[in-house]
Amino acid sequence: MDLLLIFLGAAFVNNFVLTRFLGICPFLGVSKKIETAFGMGIAVTFVMVLASATTFLVYEFLLVPLKIEFLYNIAFILIIASLVQLVEMFIKKSSPTLYQALGVFLPLITTNCAVLGVTVINKDANYNLIQSVISSLGAAFGFTLAIVLFAGIREKVDKNNVPVYFKGLPISLIAAGLMSIVFLGFSGLIK
Repeated sequence: MDLLLIFLGAAFVNNFVLTRFLGICPFLGVSKKIETAFGMGIAVTFVMVLASATTFLVYEFLLVPLKIEFLYNIAFILIIASLVQLVEMFIKKSSPTLYQALGVFLPLITTNCAVLGVTVINKDANYNLIQSVISSLGAAFGFTLAIVLFAGIREKVDKNNVPVYFKGLPISLIAAGLMSIVFLGFSGLIK
């Protein structure tokens, strides 16, 4: 039951994009088409889950025993950067069209504050390995859900007649704000 609450809390109550406002760059930049948004969500999911597991192990079995816990940010960023390079190479080889569609946003997963945020939040919450992985799965699911829903909204809005002053980024930001309000409705779900 605790693991389910951790997952739901990370996915809906504390959604990284819509309630914590982390990972906004890919949320706005890669959400013009559902396929691209879903591809980014899968890439972020892979990096988040592996980063959470790896950073937990490095923190608990390397940094703490050596009494150099204060270096966790540097260690976590290095781990995330390495994982992003692996994901980038895999996507480039397996799906060149997705690689082209993601463009500059794929290497930017390295600096995606949602990925670093989930690892730091897991550390600060004193989650064990399983809880860290479940938390990161929930956060990644929430990220993917938010970016895919937003891409669907943007595709619909692009096909409709929008007043000239709202075309492009303004209407996208309004839609993102409304989505954020909806997700804030989950705030009382888990205490």
